[in-house]
Amino acid sequence: MASERSFGHQMGAEVTTRSPDRSLARLAQRQQGVVARWQLLSIGLSRRAIVRRLEAGRFHEVHRGVYAVGHSVLSMRGRWMAAVLAAGPGAVLSHRSAAALWGLRRSEAIEVTTERRCRLPGLLAHEGALPPDEVTTRAGIPVTTVARTLLDLAAVLPRHDVESAFHEAEYQHRTDLISLDALVAHYPRRRGTATINRILDDARLTTGRTKSDLERDFLAFLDAHGLPRPHRNVLIEGYECDCVWPEHRLIVELDSYSAHATRTRFESDRVRDRVLTLNGWRSIRVTYRQLQRDAQRLERDLRQATAFQSR
Repeated sequence: MASERSFGHQMGAEVTTRSPDRSLARLAQRQQGVVARWQLLSIGLSRRAIVRRLEAGRFHEVHRGVYAVGHSVLSMRGRWMAAVLAAGPGAVLSHRSAAALWGLRRSEAIEVTTERRCRLPGLLAHEGALPPDEVTTRAGIPVTTVARTLLDLAAVLPRHDVESAFHEAEYQHRTDLISLDALVAHYPRRRGTATINRILDDARLTTGRTKSDLERDFLAFLDAHGLPRPHRNVLIEGYECDCVWPEHRLIVELDSYSAHATRTRFESDRVRDRVLTLNGWRSIRVTYRQLQRDAQRLERDLRQATAFQSR
């Protein structure tokens, strides 16, 4: 993964064999329409040429030494890129802004992590040096990796917000338990690590279980609470259903993460549930986590749904 240092080096290495205007256009296109003064100097523009473009309205200052090219209205990504450039060498988008760039949660915050102290209006800067494997580039913007972004979020947001971002990252296949495990092991005392560890513990309750494991555990759960066993793998309305109590028109689907983690399966499951409901069936989804962490409530709900009596 490329760090902002390599990114900055590449930008600074823009050769002057092509015309400065052509290099400027390519640079602005790569960087969401914004450029830094040091980059302009490196492609061959003189200080006077920069001043003339500012006076003519061809450059618009966003931060000191950072300009929007040809326009004054920036997209959110343009504002993020301008902040990274203004924060100086080694700076990357991080925390809430990084999560928004990765599509994990919404935010209009402008937040960076930088090696040096940085105080700019409208910019929240965190001071610190990041190793290369915790930094990458997205849409041309230097940004923390998804795993590092989640760890940073855990230091500034409540657990439920971090969990939401974590599950969105899982859904988009942008992170995995192993990469997060390695990161929290590297920062055992960092603020946010305890929150991430708790989220990972919950996640392991589902990701490490096969469908057969879940079926076995669910039947054991029914036996332990005196609930009658269902018919299994029954075809109803063209769909194979895991557990069925025909007399109660009740279906329990055993949801393992591995069986339902794709977007296509997510959509088809919703169509299936709608068809069964319209044909008079009640469909309940049960996960391994519910069996382990919410067994009392699950028993109560199943007993109510079927009017089962204890043996």
